[in-house]
Amino acid sequence: MAVKIMIDAGHGGWDNGAQFEGRKEKDDTLSLALAVGRILAENGIDVEYTRTDDIYETPLKKATDANESGADYFVSIHRNSGTIPEQYTGVQTLVYNDSGVAHRMAENINSELASLGFVNIGIEERPNLVVLRRTTMPAVLVEAGFINSNKDNAIFDSQFDAVATAIADGIMQTIG
Repeated sequence: MAVKIMIDAGHGGWDNGAQFEGRKEKDDTLSLALAVGRILAENGIDVEYTRTDDIYETPLKKATDANESGADYFVSIHRNSGTIPEQYTGVQTLVYNDSGVAHRMAENINSELASLGFVNIGIEERPNLVVLRRTTMPAVLVEAGFINSNKDNAIFDSQFDAVATAIADGIMQTIG
């Protein structure tokens, strides 16, 4: 039986997410989510998406769609942002509860992204996030660098394919 992963591109439609110098989180997350999904599919993993174009879905609908799809894992892709540009840099993965499979997946993804030059700022429990709280499978929310960090954007842009591969590799290391 094939493993199924629901990939969520954060934000979308009217919800731009974080913005910096004309750059919108919703655009970065969609391109990265689709790239990660392609790599997973090429490796025999059944992939579904919460969105494949610029539409808005509520976090609850995303979680419900994942639950109803029978997905084994849920991976939400985001970009982080600080209140002051250039204040922070790095990758972080959020989990409902910092234990078990979600913790291992978060660790693997962060480690793979750190190998590209991102600072690994760790794993954080965020039980209040709907896409982590309401999904019934192991779920992670990947913050793929700070959108208001020129250093992180340089890595994201110049190594885009490697960033997608790093996230996919972190997922695949976890699921065996």
